[in-house]
Order: sequence, then structure tokens, then C-alpha cells
Amino acid sequence: MIRLTDGQWERIRNHFPEENIPDGRPGRKPISTHRVLEAVLWILNTGAQWHMLPQSYPNYKTVHRRFQTWCRDEVLRRVLMDVANELRDRGALDEEECFIDATFVMAKGGGAEVGTTKRGKGMKIMAIVDRHGLPLSVSTHAANHHEVRLVQLCFDFYMIEAKPENLIGDRAYDSDPLDKELRRDGVEMIAPHRANRIKPPTQDRRRLSRYMRRWLVERFFAWIQWQRRILVRWEFHTQNFLGFVQLACLVILFRQF
Repeated sequence: MIRLTDGQWERIRNHFPEENIPDGRPGRKPISTHRVLEAVLWILNTGAQWHMLPQSYPNYKTVHRRFQTWCRDEVLRRVLMDVANELRDRGALDEEECFIDATFVMAKGGGAEVGTTKRGKGMKIMAIVDRHGLPLSVSTHAANHHEVRLVQLCFDFYMIEAKPENLIGDRAYDSDPLDKELRRDGVEMIAPHRANRIKPPTQDRRRLSRYMRRWLVERFFAWIQWQRRILVRWEFHTQNFLGFVQLACLVILFRQF
């Protein structure tokens, strides 16, 4: 099971609001946010239903309610940005060379942002990772959108201040308009041309050698899919599923301390 050390908890505890009951007011004492977070991590790791939460953790209704509050208020996103920027300051993150890709996730819980494809109804998890395979951006989108149109939306969830100098993707990102749009932001898109491309080639073969290291983003998807709750989207609300993906990224980043 995933357990937070005292040092890890102290690093992020200021982002999580604690529930407070005034003195003299009847009712149960509020549950520690630390215990609630570890209960959510148990759900993330096992993929179990909420009501199957062991009795050693707080009541599953309390855990579910507070997790939804964190997702709605984007608490987990702020935690990720804080941890990622701290790692960048330490030199553990390197945005000079980044990789982008998406993976398909079946959606069996219904809800918004579910797209129909040949593989069935589902979502895409878009990710940008650095040259070490550590996440710099994660976002979720309906599966029936082309990845070229999701690149800028993925940057809306970027965790650190500095944009990548080089962004490497597969043939799905072979788009001249996308190249021009990213170049205006100081990002150089590197992607091999499609076999059926009609326009003249624009990619430098020497720069395409970076494409050989694109396995780093594939490894990142393998890392987060060790968390069973991400293998299939059961959450009705998109923000809740994104919250689990962000927690999986937080687990990966914590390994760097």
C-alpha cells in the first residue's frame, strides 16, 4: 500500500484544508486530512470501490466527500505544481527535452467528456514528461478528439513555469499549423512525418534522433497504470478521475526526494 512519510506530508499539508468544528458544538471530531489522503491513495492503488475501504481508514463517505472537494477546488493540481517547481529548483526536472503522448482509458462509469471510438467509449490521458520521464503536465479529454487539437489544452495543465525547449511526439503530431503555433511560444515540435504526407518535409533528420527516446513517455504511462483506479474510468465526474491521475503523478514525483 502507498503510505506517506512524515516528511512528504509536511511538504504538502498546507495545501489541504482541515475541517474544523468549534468548541462546544456537538458532533464527531473532524478526521485528520493525512488519514483521509492515505485512504484515497489506498483506493487509487487497489482500484476498489469506495464502500470496500478497510475499517482501519476513516468512513468511506467522509473520504469520498473530501476527495471530491479537493478535485472541485483543484487542490491536487496546486500540490503538483508546488512539488514540481521544488524539484525543478533542485535540478531534478529538465524541461530542455520533453515528450508528449496520450493513452486510451475505457470509461464505464458514464459522465461528461466520454468519446466514442473504434475501441469503445473512453477518454485520453494526455501527458508531457521531461527527459527523465517525470510528469510536467497531465490532463484528461474525450477520446474522440485528435491529439493535435489537445496539445494547447495540455499546456493549460503545465506544472512548472518554464516551457519545454523541444517537444517530441509521434506521427500523430505531424502538423505544420501546430509547429507554427508552438514556435510562437518558443517550443520546437519534433515529430516524424506521416507516410502519406504530401507537403514538403520540414523536420531536420538530425533533430529527429531525439525521437528514439520517446519510450520515456510510454514508461510514464506504465508507471501510472500500476495504480488500478486509472486503468478504467469509473468516476462519473471528469474532475474526480483527473484527481486520481494527479495523485498517481504525485506518487511518482515524491520518489525523487
